[in-house]
Amino acid sequence: MKIEILKAFNGDSIHISFIENDIPRNILIDGGVGNTYKSPKNVEGSLFRVIKNIREKGEYIDLLVITHFDDDHIGGILRWLNKDKKASELIKKVWFNSGKEIAKKFESAENEDLNIKIVDGEDDFFSSTKQGIEFEKYLRDNSLWLGGVIQQGEEYNLYGLKFKILSPNNENLAKLLNKYEKQKDYFTKGGEYDFKTSLKEFIEEEIQPDFKFKEDKSVANGSSLAFIIDDDDKSYLFLGDSHPSTIIEGLNKFGYNKENPLNVLFVKVSHHGSRHNTSQDLLEILKTDKYLISADATKHGLPNKRTFARIINNNPNSFFYFNYDLKDKVFSLQDWKDYPDFRCKMQNEF
Repeated sequence: MKIEILKAFNGDSIHISFIENDIPRNILIDGGVGNTYKSPKNVEGSLFRVIKNIREKGEYIDLLVITHFDDDHIGGILRWLNKDKKASELIKKVWFNSGKEIAKKFESAENEDLNIKIVDGEDDFFSSTKQGIEFEKYLRDNSLWLGGVIQQGEEYNLYGLKFKILSPNNENLAKLLNKYEKQKDYFTKGGEYDFKTSLKEFIEEEIQPDFKFKEDKSVANGSSLAFIIDDDDKSYLFLGDSHPSTIIEGLNKFGYNKENPLNVLFVKVSHHGSRHNTSQDLLEILKTDKYLISADATKHGLPNKRTFARIINNNPNSFFYFNYDLKDKVFSLQDWKDYPDFRCKMQNEF
């Protein structure tokens, strides 16, 4: 199995390729921001390259996973579908929790802000006021999606892999349906960069008895799909932008806890390394040295150095993998002196 963390700017896009019974398979998790596919000036991005390579080899995207509604995860997919009229021919199956299906699940009214549209000729689908085809209708019309809701506790066997769904849970989905507001959720300002503070300062602050972890409150992030992929004796953890309390609950349902931690080859850290999406309680249930972060440090103050400090405090031998060269931007010489056992590098392919 080959896993590539695409250069998705401030977003997420992950390409997984492998062979099942001599058949090449491709899984695409999210598409990053629009420019991950192609910029308004037609500069081709890493998603464009991946799609082009799959098409030239006569292969397919066997599973396209849209973790949640945020532009930095779905924007590149929408731009691809808009620009490439033959895109649907390349996709075999889609996982996507639509607003309509969530409303149907709860037998409730729809939230119109969850109705995403593909607008012909547009580059920004989230602020556009023009009419376009509904994303859900596009998927159904092209027989790419059967509907339904994917949620915590479910297991799926696909292409020789086992998927264990950790997020979202019922509460996350209900909040998305009832509280999600497009303008509020997509365009809120992020926090300040915290790179000037040392790892030691963060760790010393967090070991104090009065320190309290503050979890992400975004209803969009809370609805994010997150899952374990089991490939024979190897496991991988993809957390999207999920909330740690939901992941802990999901891990518990599958029998994982502090006494029986989940052993994974790596963790794709939630929400671009945000300090609000990785808790000490979650880290204590995971057993790994490898942490993947998808972020270019250009927006929303992400990644947070505090998150790395929390991980190092839990595992001094942590190895951080960035999809952009952030090593010298995030960590100081003093950090390496204080904690000489952790490592960090830019690496996109695994």
